Amino acid sequence: MRENDYIPTILIVDDMAANIAILSDLLQSSYKIKIAKNGQRALDIARGKEKPDLILLDIEMPQMSGYEVCKKLKDSSDTRNIPVIFVTAKNDTTDEEYGLKLGAIDYIKKPFHPAIIKIRVRNHINLKLKSDKLEELSMCDSLTGIPNRRYFDETLEKKHKEVLRDKKSLAVIMIDIDFFKLYNDNYGHWKGDECLAKVATTLRKTLKRPTDTVSRYGGEEFIILLKDIDKDGAKKVAESLVNAVAELKIPHEYSPVTNFVTISAGVAIKEENETISKEELLKIADDELYRAKESGRNRFCAGF
Repeated sequence: MRENDYIPTILIVDDMAANIAILSDLLQSSYKIKIAKNGQRALDIARGKEKPDLILLDIEMPQMSGYEVCKKLKDSSDTRNIPVIFVTAKNDTTDEEYGLKLGAIDYIKKPFHPAIIKIRVRNHINLKLKSDKLEELSMCDSLTGIPNRRYFDETLEKKHKEVLRDKKSLAVIMIDIDFFKLYNDNYGHWKGDECLAKVATTLRKTLKRPTDTVSRYGGEEFIILLKDIDKDGAKKVAESLVNAVAELKIPHEYSPVTNFVTISAGVAIKEENETISKEELLKIADDELYRAKESGRNRFCAGF
């Protein structure tokens, strides 16, 4: 979640140092500024970890035109949501029409008026931040405050492609709260909701690496995604999660396992040089979760 003091980032792309200086001086008091003097550098920045919130893009540049840069940005799922404003000396209406058809949200002709640039940038940044907030909310489980099933599905799709490409490992841990129906039936649904929220928070806090994610998979099920980890590491994470929930000591006198809330977990992994579909990975984790339940619960089982 973005903090209230978040400062948006604007990427200025132009091969003329004077144009970059003018736009930077105009906007740097309100925004973080990144600079690219050619199309390839602009694409590298846009594809990076800290993506810009808005791109001001010149059209006439050597090697790769602004039109080409915009098309590449809009063709990629990783960058297509970054708004692009063309700032250019090309003032023919056919050029403007072409730029907007490529996916740019605005087209500003040089010479521009500084006040107009500032207002247009401000308006588009505000729209982008509101859109990002709505997208963020759509990916969050309202009860537990952790990511939801939609977030997990999209993240699994993305990370699975990454690990296949980069020959990295990817582990999945599927988790179920033991005898949660008995908990709900005897303590009431409001206590059940409270239990779900506590377990979710504990699972999230137990994960140590910022790249590790936990999502609510549905009902009393949670799912963990661990990129670039070995078998022993995945087992240690699963064990720490099971222990962390048990240590909460949430009373559950109706559980046949213990007198407090516990979880069972199933672990699956795609190793570095292994090719396995995401569906297979999920099935293995689900099968191992079932095996953990059959083995007595309050434990994890691993499919390796």
